[in-house]
This record gives sequence, structure tokens and C-alpha cells, in this order.
Amino acid sequence: MKKQLTLCGMVVVLCLSFGCGKSDNSSSQSGSSTPAPNSASDQAPGARGVQAPAQTPAPQPIVVPAGTAIPVILSTTLNSRTSHEGDEFEGSLASPVIVDGQEAIPKGAHVTGKVVTTKAQGKFKGEAILTVKLTRINVRGKNYPIATRAFTEIEKGKGKRTAIVTGGGAALGALVGGLAGGGKGAAIGAGVGGGGGLAASGATGGKNVTLAAESRVTFRLADSLTIDPQ
Repeated sequence: MKKQLTLCGMVVVLCLSFGCGKSDNSSSQSGSSTPAPNSASDQAPGARGVQAPAQTPAPQPIVVPAGTAIPVILSTTLNSRTSHEGDEFEGSLASPVIVDGQEAIPKGAHVTGKVVTTKAQGKFKGEAILTVKLTRINVRGKNYPIATRAFTEIEKGKGKRTAIVTGGGAALGALVGGLAGGGKGAAIGAGVGGGGGLAASGATGGKNVTLAAESRVTFRLADSLTIDPQ
């Protein structure tokens, strides 16, 4: 009887020992499968040495300096006799304006200007004067006020031409009078011829300044012009 009890006790002890060992192995296996904290997978991207891409700098405004040439093709005909101070005219940029290798104002940009001074030439003396300047330019849909130096065109007075025409008329009159009636006829012819030549030159008036449509006029900036970036 004692022998049987002893055997049963040994079996119970072995079963308990086997169960504990299996539990310890399971615990160790489950512990080893859990990732360790602060592993490489848990680190932030910056900690792994990956840098964020550099940001592209914002485009800056373009400053067109004073003195820059602004070539313009006129869309409006201007005349020193028919145009008046304050009249507006229009045109377009004949070629692009480049600043430091960059296109500041494209070809074809619309411009507006005004007549500053106008003076018709007198019938017998004086000179014709026409002065204009730009006041506004449209660049990529945006209007900019613009200040340019005045562009002046002058047609010299007709005094010399009038003397030549009058003298020619007098000489022709004298020749006709001399052939018709001798010395006395020559004197009369000279008076008639001279008066006729003078009257003709006075009736036609002097030559006025004309800036025709499609003609090219080059203005220059009086002040710098800042153009917004594209």
C-alpha cells in the first residue's frame, strides 16, 4: 500500500514539474516576440537621417531701372495741329524689356500715353511742336502707372522755305512781265509774282509734326518701375 502511494506521489510531482516548465517556455517565447521599445521602426523619420526637401524661394518682383528704353509702336496718329494737350493715345511694346537676363515686360504689352504739349506751325513763321509721354502700361493683365521722359518732335519754322517760294514766284513773275512788255512790264510782273508766291505759301501753312499710327517711338523711364513676379 505504501509503495502504491509513493508511486502516485512521484507521478503527481512529475506532472507538476512538466506543466511549470511548459508555462515558463511559453512566457519566454511570448516575451521575445514583443518588439523592444525605442527600436529603429519606432524612430521618427528625421532620426533616421532623412532630410525634408528644400523649399523653392518665392519669386521676387522685377525692378526696371530709370533710363530703360521703352520702344512703342503707336496705335493712334498724333499731329501738332489736330491733337490737343491732354489727349490720350495708345500703343504696344515693340520689343520685350529685359532686366538681368529676365523678361520684365513682354513684347506687345499695351501702353497708354498723353499729349503734353502741342503747337501748330504758323503760316509764315514759327515751328510745330508735339510732346508726348507714357502714363500707363499693362503687364500680364495688370495696369501699372509709368513715368517716362517726354518725347518731343519739332518741325522747324517755315521762314526760310517761305523766302525761297516767294523769291521764286517773284523771279517767275518778272520773267513773264519782261517778255510781255519790257522793263515796265517786268516791274509789274515782279510785284504780281511776288505777291502770288507769298500768298500761296501762306495759304498752305507750315508743315506740322505727325506721328502716324504704326510708327515707332522710343520713350525712356523717368522713374524705376517695379513689376510683380509671374
